[in-house]
Amino acid sequence: MRAKPRIRKYPVLFTFLIILAFAGGIAIGKLVFSTHTTKTIETEKALSALPKPETTSGERGELGIDKNINESTIDNYLNRPDSVYYDVRMLEDPADYAAIGGDSHLSGIVNGFEVVPYPYLVNVQNLPESVGKTYDGPTLYTEKDGSYTPNFKESEQILSDLFPKDKNIFLMCGGGGYSGMLKNMLINLGWDANKIYVVGGYWFYDGKNRIEIRNPDNTYSFWKVPYHEINFENLTKLN
Repeated sequence: MRAKPRIRKYPVLFTFLIILAFAGGIAIGKLVFSTHTTKTIETEKALSALPKPETTSGERGELGIDKNINESTIDNYLNRPDSVYYDVRMLEDPADYAAIGGDSHLSGIVNGFEVVPYPYLVNVQNLPESVGKTYDGPTLYTEKDGSYTPNFKESEQILSDLFPKDKNIFLMCGGGGYSGMLKNMLINLGWDANKIYVVGGYWFYDGKNRIEIRNPDNTYSFWKVPYHEINFENLTKLN
């Protein structure tokens, strides 16, 4: 009768292998964590190089457009995790911006910018006479003599959610006017002026991150726009 094969057990070796694997896992975990931490530190160092906001000179300076970060240089500052990017034009503005060489429609945006219309945030004043009047419906705030009064219970929360105070804020519009007005509004309401950049106007942008919204047949593909809608019907009116 043939003897059964003997099964040899190696409890000590097996235990050693488990300990080795466990130790290796810890070492790999520390390496991954260390690499991640190093990359985070390197990223933070790389992101610390933003120039301080500085208004340019001349007519563009009157709009608040920045000297260093503007339509010519914004491509160098896109996609920063410490920043938010907003184009504050309307999709279709009632004002006649074609009268000053612009476009009343949102004909294109810079990739990375989201859209929230300035005329929905506060009543617009002091537009050029040739442009006429813009939207005059409900707004989150009313501006009078340099003071901003909320019109809805949710106004402050919406503004804080859109424009976080702990982030750098890059603002664009068509020619620079709306974005300059919005910077003034935010500063008046307690935002840090040193974290807000008026990039200027899309009409003067000639970078590599253009997204065309206007089609060759002069229709507009607004579905391409990352748009923030403010539904005033769902808000609680204060007065």
